[in-house]
Amino acid sequence: VLSIMAAAVRLLPAVTLALLSGFPGAGSSRRDVLELGDTDFDYLATEHETMLVKFYAPWCGHCKKLAPEFDKAAKRLKGTVQLAKVDCTAHSETCGRFGVSGYPTLKIFRNGRDSAPYDGPRTTDGIVQYMMKQTGPDSVHLKTEEHLHTFINHYDASIIGVFSGADSSRLSEFLKAAGLLREQFRFAHTTNLKLGEKYGVQTDVLLFRPPRLSSKFEDSIVVFRDHLTIGSLRRFIRDHIYGLCPHMTAENRDRLRVRDLLTAFYDLDYHHNPRGSNYWRNRVMKVASKYSGRGLTFSVANKKDFLSELEDDFGLGTSDGGELPFVTIRTKLGHKYTMREEFTRDGESLERFLDDYFTGRLKRFVKSEPVPERNSAAVKVVVAETFDEVVNDPGKDVLIQFFSPSCPHCKKLDPVYRELADTLVSDPGLVIAKMNAVDNDVPLGYDVHGFPTIYFAPVGRKDEPIRYEGGRELKDFLKFLKREASHSLVLGGLKDEL
Repeated sequence: VLSIMAAAVRLLPAVTLALLSGFPGAGSSRRDVLELGDTDFDYLATEHETMLVKFYAPWCGHCKKLAPEFDKAAKRLKGTVQLAKVDCTAHSETCGRFGVSGYPTLKIFRNGRDSAPYDGPRTTDGIVQYMMKQTGPDSVHLKTEEHLHTFINHYDASIIGVFSGADSSRLSEFLKAAGLLREQFRFAHTTNLKLGEKYGVQTDVLLFRPPRLSSKFEDSIVVFRDHLTIGSLRRFIRDHIYGLCPHMTAENRDRLRVRDLLTAFYDLDYHHNPRGSNYWRNRVMKVASKYSGRGLTFSVANKKDFLSELEDDFGLGTSDGGELPFVTIRTKLGHKYTMREEFTRDGESLERFLDDYFTGRLKRFVKSEPVPERNSAAVKVVVAETFDEVVNDPGKDVLIQFFSPSCPHCKKLDPVYRELADTLVSDPGLVIAKMNAVDNDVPLGYDVHGFPTIYFAPVGRKDEPIRYEGGRELKDFLKFLKREASHSLVLGGLKDEL
């Protein structure tokens, strides 16, 4: 009897585990992500109003990296947005039908229909935030004046179409545009023509700027009266959504920075202090209205949201500016300027700054380490302030390595790079150089995202530097330089004729 009881005790954990596996809590993260295949995709996908589908391959490294983020997002979105996955190695017919050619591919489906590619973040928080914006209809149907006021009384702008009826071809085109642009903008529509009469329209599209940004310097409502197509509506929104002086955020900064952009950074907070936030914005707008049409866009932003960027890109110290706005200009080419004069409440200092900018009197801000006092080593040290002098020297070919002080690959390359410089030190027409790309601004024309990144700037082609993609041994560098140099190399005092 005792031996039977002992055996039963030994079996207890296994039995408990088996029983628990039948309950909802076990393996729930796996069940939060719906597994779809060739036989059931169409049937199951139509049951969900909004669904994010991951098309993947089990062997794919990026898919493995995404998997835990995707699973956690599915758990948080449960009951709001369904997340699903399709193994393309087992269900090639479905993947082929939706044009999947790489892994992972993420697509948004609405009621089983392929609606749009997912081009949002691939972290748990990013997926959740992006997909929450995808819930509900592409465009909200407004039926009463109360519905309209509730919709436009929002933190963000609103685009509202007024149409003659549900069968209107303009409404159909408007809804298509809303489906494509809903992750960026808020759309609503109405077939109650009385709602448009108050704004002097019958069957047009109205763009309502956010009430928090209401200002005497611009209209709060803009009317779109052109022929309505997806393209024309997209252009109208792009040209008018931000107005004279938008609130720049982490979400819209990339869209704003396709133009030359002035930004006033200060303690802006429209949630807790809208009146104080608009105090400085109105002063910027007053000046901006005098310079409209000259190719410069104006904006305001919360200094705290961009503090690390201001410190890294503009040298802003923690004590700079205080309560007064800190003003910068960043052009679409990447040129940077800062207003060093204190921002005056009458706006005159900002006007002087702009006059200097438009007349070309402003000196560009360049983040740079100090110019080295001694630079006698074979590998020349370049900083942002000396880049033009050294690398763009019209009489010399220059090999420039962009490095990070903390990069292990850069440290591994160091002895080889020094040997290369020592080998070519007698060549008067060639410079081997390096620059710390973390503490110095990298000039335009040099695409530096990883380290080390190496470019060759030859004589006569300084505006077309050549990216070095070869091996990291001495012979590899020499072979490249022999091929690309504007002259025969001088190796250790001997001219190379190869």
